[in-house]
Amino acid sequence: MRAPVCRHPAVTPTPLRDTLLRLALPVGAMAAVIVLSNFLVQHAINDWLTWGAFSYPLVFLVTDLTNRALGPQAARRVAFVGFAIAVLVSLALAPWRIAVASGAAFLFAQLMDVAVFNRWRQASWWKAPLIGSLVASVVDTAVFFFLAFAGTDMNWLMLATGDLAVKAAMAALLLAPYRLLLPHLQTWAAPPSGLAR
Repeated sequence: MRAPVCRHPAVTPTPLRDTLLRLALPVGAMAAVIVLSNFLVQHAINDWLTWGAFSYPLVFLVTDLTNRALGPQAARRVAFVGFAIAVLVSLALAPWRIAVASGAAFLFAQLMDVAVFNRWRQASWWKAPLIGSLVASVVDTAVFFFLAFAGTDMNWLMLATGDLAVKAAMAALLLAPYRLLLPHLQTWAAPPSGLAR
């Protein structure tokens, strides 16, 4: 009598697994930017600016590339994961009021970026990421600084002004890497290798 042959079923792709594999890169990038920014925000350049103002706008680049490659639903998923990471990291590094302000500002700004980017999606390649990032930066700055510092002795309007100016400059500068990465987005959006249907 022969022993039965054990056949392993082929791994079949599922929409959830496919989505998770595609989102691994932007989620990892988002997490890295958030952790880096939470570290850099603790190092002041002067009385109205920290190094975190230069790294934080990269979250909008990650969101915009995800939106362009995988669509608004995927970009929102990355934003929600980023929100969870932002709150956890902020709670570990900052007082609860700063953590709440950071999380709220991040989520509102990311969702605004996705919505505005989608509105301008069909326009010239640079309009959607630039306008989306600028609008989201205004929302992010207003929500964060108001929730974090309103009612305190800190001159938060001066801090917010400096922060917003840097975010606006970074939105323009980040158009260069956005443009360079555009031709590679089709590869990223394709089903992961070995999972083609």
